[in-house]
Amino acid sequence: MNRLQYESSPYLQQHAHNPVDWYAWKPEAFERARRENKPILVSIGYSTCHWCHVMERESFENPDVAAFMNEHFINIKVDREERPDVDAIYMEACQIMTGGGGWPLNCFLTPEGKPFYAGTYFPPRPAYNRPSWLQLLQHMANAWETKRETVYEQAERLMTYLKRNDNVFLEPLPSQLTSQPLPAQSALENVYYAMRDHFDRVEGGFGGAPKFPSSMALHFLLYYHRLANNSEALEHALFSLDKMISGGIYDQLGGGFARYATDRAWLVPHFEKMLYDNALLVSVLADACRLLGEKDDAQAQQRRKCYEETIVETLEFVRREMTHPAGAFYSALDADSEGREGKFYVWDKSEIEEVLGSDAEIFCTLYGVSAEGNWEETNILWRVVEIEDYAQQHGLDAEALRQQVRRWRQRLFERRSQRIRPGLDDKVLLSWNALMASAYAQASTALGNDEYRQAAVRNVDFLLQHLTDANERPLHSWKDGNAQHAAVLEDYAFLIAALLDVWHITFEQRYLEHAQRLTEQVYTYFYDEQTNLFFYTAADQTDVILRKKDLYDNATPSGNSTMAHNLQRLGVLLDRDDWREHAAQMVEKMRPTLERYPLSFERWVLAYLFQVRPRPEVAIVGPGAVQAARDLQRHFCWNAVMAAAEHPSDDHPLLRGKAADEHTLLLYVCQNYACQRPVRTVAEALTLL
Repeated sequence: MNRLQYESSPYLQQHAHNPVDWYAWKPEAFERARRENKPILVSIGYSTCHWCHVMERESFENPDVAAFMNEHFINIKVDREERPDVDAIYMEACQIMTGGGGWPLNCFLTPEGKPFYAGTYFPPRPAYNRPSWLQLLQHMANAWETKRETVYEQAERLMTYLKRNDNVFLEPLPSQLTSQPLPAQSALENVYYAMRDHFDRVEGGFGGAPKFPSSMALHFLLYYHRLANNSEALEHALFSLDKMISGGIYDQLGGGFARYATDRAWLVPHFEKMLYDNALLVSVLADACRLLGEKDDAQAQQRRKCYEETIVETLEFVRREMTHPAGAFYSALDADSEGREGKFYVWDKSEIEEVLGSDAEIFCTLYGVSAEGNWEETNILWRVVEIEDYAQQHGLDAEALRQQVRRWRQRLFERRSQRIRPGLDDKVLLSWNALMASAYAQASTALGNDEYRQAAVRNVDFLLQHLTDANERPLHSWKDGNAQHAAVLEDYAFLIAALLDVWHITFEQRYLEHAQRLTEQVYTYFYDEQTNLFFYTAADQTDVILRKKDLYDNATPSGNSTMAHNLQRLGVLLDRDDWREHAAQMVEKMRPTLERYPLSFERWVLAYLFQVRPRPEVAIVGPGAVQAARDLQRHFCWNAVMAAAEHPSDDHPLLRGKAADEHTLLLYVCQNYACQRPVRTVAEALTLL
């Protein structure tokens, strides 16, 4: 066994038995590289990465390959989820060099940590227009021995690009230097039409295969619909959700969404299930439910029922398979089981017939199952015929058939549960947990479910207790009672957002106060005065070669775009005009980029929308104030910033000066601290909103 046996990361533990003399990302590896004057190979992946497993089997478990690696390189294994700061630097180096990226990521460094070559997967023998892994190793070792000056020149050039790339989206285009900026409403319309150009009007979502959920873009479309009364924006968001929920990307038996679809029609997922995808999708589904609740047509109500069921099934999956007994959430489920991708989830028609007997024919018709299969001679379940349509065609009662289908799904779920399960990555990541806490909070208000409220509170309390160091600064990861690694910007940003979401379902002052303290820490450790944005790593973190800024909204939102949202909300809740103004400056700095590339900056464009149409402020005082706030939040309220108390205090800016007595409930709807005449019912407040 190598040094990785002492690490807690499940991904690093997977490599503990390799003959490669792996180090973790620790100073001792760099000290040895400098002492022996050897190049460093840093190999980055994550526990549920299919091609990471493949390369391990093919190369890292090969004694001859490992011997060459051990002789010529200092080898470091990195869990990208545990060290996203390290991954971000070397993934960008790979993209600069090759025009692409992905995992496994293999990067060759000087002993000082500067990259000079990077790539992704390499096969055991030359194939796919790629050299074999051993050929690449031999070439890199030879270059280090015979062309070291060239290697260092390459490393310095890469470092120059890495430093310059940080500000590429912050520099105005030549055309923008002489032109006047568009009015905000027109610019927002440009954002929408740039996004609209990528609508897949046949299968939903954006673009072709592979197809990702793009939850944040769908969230923007819901709010843009309300702002601009744009029915096309709403319909594409809902149509996209419909197609995903019906597709193979959604687990039709166990609930929860897979990472992405490898095809345009959402049939074939990359079967890994990530905590963050499910959190972001639950959040957008919760807002879609609120929006549909305002409509009384049959299609809208049918959709709302479907979305509510999807939220319930997804959060039941999270509770059942992704939740630590203490209330934390695990990171991911593997795509593979028994060495095969998707084996746990797919079906032969004969097995379904064995389980369901004479009922199998209807089930197979509804879920697209055939003897020949729809993927690699097996079947991925997806909804090809709606229950209502089938019932109408065959003269059946739709509700009775729906109940029967639930029973069939349960029987198949029980059969599937007997299979060998995919691997679980049970580390707890602060940022992803905070996203899921926010999702539970949103679901609790949209569905009126108190268990979801309790889950959000329990999780946030766990994070504050167990992922905080002695100096009251957050830590990035936790496993088996051990928290480690300095928190990066997204940890702070997502946790602040979760605290604000939990504040809105509890109105306990401690959550708001903690959000304020963390925001002050963000300014202390991450703020860049030159750009008015925030660095990804803290000023006192010393084990990375470069401080980057995360601006892209990728699979998860960026820390900067999330901080813009946080400052918008906290600026109102705490009466901090400086924070509201800073949020506006951040969004304005990114505005030219948002107009051109909205699908790469999805949460940024929503922050821009909230600059154009600021969130309303609602103060509720008097008997039943908290319950009234929860009732109000079941509706689509523009993500209103709220405060509620039966006995208001002037200590809270939103409640300051709000008259109340023990017999009267009053709801104040305000904008920029200018309040309309108070009303006494939720219905009246909704009219004002």
